[in-house]
Amino acid sequence: MNGLADVADIRDEIFRGLEGREVVATIRAAEPGLLAGVHVAAERGLELGLRVEICLEDGDSVAHGDAILRVVGPAKTVTIAEENLIGLIAKPSGIATATRQLVEEADGRIRIVGGAWKKVPSETKPLVRHAVSVGGANGRMAEHPMIYLDKNYVRMLGGLRDALESLAHLDTHQKVVQLMGEEATLFEETQLAVSLGATTVFVDTGVPADIKPVVEALDALGVRERVTVAFAGGVQPGDLDELVRLGAEALCIGRAIVDAPLVDLRLTVEEVR
Repeated sequence: MNGLADVADIRDEIFRGLEGREVVATIRAAEPGLLAGVHVAAERGLELGLRVEICLEDGDSVAHGDAILRVVGPAKTVTIAEENLIGLIAKPSGIATATRQLVEEADGRIRIVGGAWKKVPSETKPLVRHAVSVGGANGRMAEHPMIYLDKNYVRMLGGLRDALESLAHLDTHQKVVQLMGEEATLFEETQLAVSLGATTVFVDTGVPADIKPVVEALDALGVRERVTVAFAGGVQPGDLDELVRLGAEALCIGRAIVDAPLVDLRLTVEEVR
């Protein structure tokens, strides 16, 4: 029988000759990006028993070769850190980078809201929300206190009228209502929603042309200045100019942010002492 058969982790055998010595390793950027998740990764490194030095902070821009996080500890622990720490920075940084690009493209003309929370595992939601915030986008469609009536809420409550009338007593809350044109035309749904207290009408059809009847309905009511027009559905970088022209004031962007490619990072051993 091979003498290694009973070794629980082969790294114990690989690094046997380094017992009592320390490894210094640094996580560096392999490409440009905007950092997020650095402190989460640092906390994980401390949990593993490493000494950790934070070289750059969340919100810092990073270039190829820049040092982000330095760890010091036993060789095996450093290899475990490589498996655990990089992903806590790389993916959030990719989301933050994509978000910042969209926010810069918007240039104050339209509000960018990070969406797709229902499609993200609950364990990763805090990191995603943080990354969106670092990128400069909003995590919510309206300020607190807010009631968000998505299409399924509206369906379960019996339709737009019943849903909004049931919440009329909450008159201090902003009311965001998804409109799909299922009960009537979008023009008619908009007028009904606003007459019952909606402060944001959220066109969730993915069809930019659907913004037009919503804006026309608000103009007809004379409330264009106090009701926000939001849009969602397959929005990609490059779409913003057209959506602004049509009258959208807020964009809920999901996959274009959440599915952003990670920022490539590398852990490099720099010293064994």
